[in-house]
Amino acid sequence: MINFAAPEKPSYDVIIIGGAMYGSAVAWFLISNPDFDGSVLVVEMDPTYEFSSTAHTNSCIRQQFSQKINVQISQFAADYLRNFREYFDGDERVPEITLNSFGYMYLAGNQQFAKKLENAQKIQREMGAGTQHMTSEEIHEKYPFYNLADIVAGNHNLIDEGYFDGNTLFEWWRRGARENGVEFCTNRVVSMGLENEKISTVILETGEGIRCGHVVNASGPRAALTAGFAGIKIPVEPRKRFTFVFDAERPLGRDLPLTIDPSGVHMRTDGHFYLAGCQPEVDPAVDPDDFEMDHDIWENKVWPIIAHRIPQFEALKLVRSWAGHYAFNTFDQNAIVGPHCEVRNFLFANGFSGHGFQQSPAIARGLAEWIIYGEYRSLDLCPLSFARIENAQPFKEDAVI
Repeated sequence: MINFAAPEKPSYDVIIIGGAMYGSAVAWFLISNPDFDGSVLVVEMDPTYEFSSTAHTNSCIRQQFSQKINVQISQFAADYLRNFREYFDGDERVPEITLNSFGYMYLAGNQQFAKKLENAQKIQREMGAGTQHMTSEEIHEKYPFYNLADIVAGNHNLIDEGYFDGNTLFEWWRRGARENGVEFCTNRVVSMGLENEKISTVILETGEGIRCGHVVNASGPRAALTAGFAGIKIPVEPRKRFTFVFDAERPLGRDLPLTIDPSGVHMRTDGHFYLAGCQPEVDPAVDPDDFEMDHDIWENKVWPIIAHRIPQFEALKLVRSWAGHYAFNTFDQNAIVGPHCEVRNFLFANGFSGHGFQQSPAIARGLAEWIIYGEYRSLDLCPLSFARIENAQPFKEDAVI
């Protein structure tokens, strides 16, 4: 049983609700900015993070998006990963992070999707990404292990796309924030007080009413519940996603790009094994505490598709599997970032729909800038604002897994 504790002070300049990846990232970007001299409280109900989305992430990164801002967000993340220690002022304790750039391989099973990939590649190329649009013959020449009988084209990028050690990133954000004065409090927010269209008080389960300057919603799959305490509705709900790690009787002898099959199943190299994942055929909202596995998905969907796409993988052994949650934005599957239109001191870091880890450096930096300066200075994140939801104007992203 987790014992809740009261914060050390009665008020803070910034209260962050949720202490996993985004809560820790925003806290670190705030406290490491020399122009910020305020106090920060991070409220996290489970300090083990055992059931957080952060603990279940596959830590992947790509630049293959159809919206320019999403490409830019991932480009900063790639730079951040490559220069992780330098962002911590060269602290020798901070490890280097390896970005395994095996690339993403999007496969198109029809001409309509192939055209979307071609259009997206033009946008990515314009933004400086290394994506190549390939015919099935070109794919076969470089990756002859694929069965491409039902594939017409694909997009592939070997530069700054692949996967990385997300746990190290998270751990050093949290550690760095703590060492520089951020308070992490084990507790649960149960309500909020509003005065003059601002959050004035955050009420904790242990009874304290903590005064605040800004509130950041970094609650992951529980984002809608946290927003509700401020009287705000957001279209974010927990959706279950499944991950399977498997061993192949006949391994490829080379790295497998993160391959997105037309069926929605994706697979990649994972150390000495391989990793695959997918969404269920029926994809309802679930309870944020529901982590029950559906093993039929492996037997009836994932394994058959893997064996079809890579015939060499016909003989497989499942090593382990788990269920995690997307904080799924049902409106347009893009992040909701920045202040609410009316409750201006309530900020969103929500609804990443599976893109959270790769977007976290740029989003956390942007939120810190907004809190400190009242504006975005490094990268304009306004296209991801809550205003688009109020105005019923979806920000459409074609490249969603």
